[in-house]
Amino acid sequence: MFGKNIEFKNFNKTKIIPTVKKNLIELLKENSQVLASLKSSYKNNYNFKKILKLKKNLEIRIIGIGGSILGAKAIFDFLSIKKKIFFIDNLKSKYNYRKKNYLNLIISKSGNTLETISNTNIILSKKDKNIFITENKKSYLYKLAENLKSEIIHHNNFIGGRYSVLSEVGMLPAELMGLNPNKFRQLNNLIKSKRFINNLVSNVSSMIIYSKNRKYNSIILNYNPNFENLLEWYKQLVSESLGKKGKGILPIISNMPKDNHSTMQLYLDGFKNNFFTFFFLKDRESNKINNKELLDSHKFLKNKTINKIMYSQKLATERVFLKKKIPFRSFDINKLDEKTLGELFCFFILETILIGKSLKVNPFDQPAVELIKEETKKLLI
Repeated sequence: MFGKNIEFKNFNKTKIIPTVKKNLIELLKENSQVLASLKSSYKNNYNFKKILKLKKNLEIRIIGIGGSILGAKAIFDFLSIKKKIFFIDNLKSKYNYRKKNYLNLIISKSGNTLETISNTNIILSKKDKNIFITENKKSYLYKLAENLKSEIIHHNNFIGGRYSVLSEVGMLPAELMGLNPNKFRQLNNLIKSKRFINNLVSNVSSMIIYSKNRKYNSIILNYNPNFENLLEWYKQLVSESLGKKGKGILPIISNMPKDNHSTMQLYLDGFKNNFFTFFFLKDRESNKINNKELLDSHKFLKNKTINKIMYSQKLATERVFLKKKIPFRSFDINKLDEKTLGELFCFFILETILIGKSLKVNPFDQPAVELIKEETKKLLI
C-alpha cells in the first residue's frame, strides 16, 4: 500500500462502501486546490536563499497554534531533528526565554489568531528578525509585519490551517531543519498504486461504518514518543474537520505500553464504542536486556531488545483484540524519513476529507470554534 517503510494492516472484514471510491475519484479528478500542496508540482511562496540570509547564526522560534504549528512539530519530533528550534504554541502566564536575538517565524492563516498575537506581542524584540506567514489581507499580523518591515510569505487562502503541513506552513520550517520539501510530497506516487487506492477506500469505509454504528472513539495506541506530535496533528485534523452536525470521530492518544496498566482494562472489557489504531516503530537501535542480571524465572528475556519486548506486547494485544472482535488497524514504521512522513500526511488528509464527504459534513470549516473566539473578544472588550 505504502512504500517499503510502512507496513499497514487494515481493519478486519471490511465492507466496501461504493460511494467512497466514487468520492475519491472525483476528488482526484477535480484537481482540488486543497490537495495542491501534497503534489510534487507545488511551488513554495518563498525564496529560501533569502530566508537563509535573514537567519545567519540566529536560533529559531516558531510561533503559532493548531494547524499553523502542529505539522512542524510533528516533522521535528518524527525525524529527531537535532537543531535548536523553539516552538511557542500555547499561552502561559510567564515566559523565560534567554535574552538573545532570534529568527521568529510567526504563522497564522487569518492573521488574527488571539494566542499568536498575544505571544508575538510579548516575546518579540526589536533586534529579532521576523518572518510572517499569513494571508494576503490587512489582518493584525499582516499590518504588524508591515510596521516591522518584516518578510511576509503569503498563506494560500484555499489551504486551511490543518491541511497546510505540506505548504509553506510546514515546509519552510522543514527546510530550516535541513530537510527537502519535495521528499514529503508523495500524493502523485501514492495514487498510482491500485493497492493504495483499494486500502484507502476499505479503511475509510470501515471508519464510516463504525461511526454510524456509534463507535465514535478512535483510540490510537502509540508505542513511540517520537510519534506524539504527528498524532496530535492527526487529532486536530480529524476532530476539527468531522465534528459537526452531531457527528464526528474523537481521536484519543494512548501511550503504550504504559497504558496496559491503566486504560487497557477499559478498552478490553468496557463500553464498545471504540476502534483502534496501532502505531509502532521497528527500531533497530534499541537497548538490549543485560543477560547477566536476569533471574532464572525470566530467562525468556535473554538477548531480547526493548523494541522486541514492546513489539511482542503489541502483537499480543492485537491477538486479544481479534479474539474479542475489537476492530483495529496497524501502522508499523520501518524507517523515519521525509518520504515516510509525507506518505502518512497524505494518507490521513485524504482519509479525513473522504470521511467528511460520506458523513455529509464540510471537512474544511470549523463554525463552532468561531463562537468561542467571538465570546472571548466580548469579554476582553
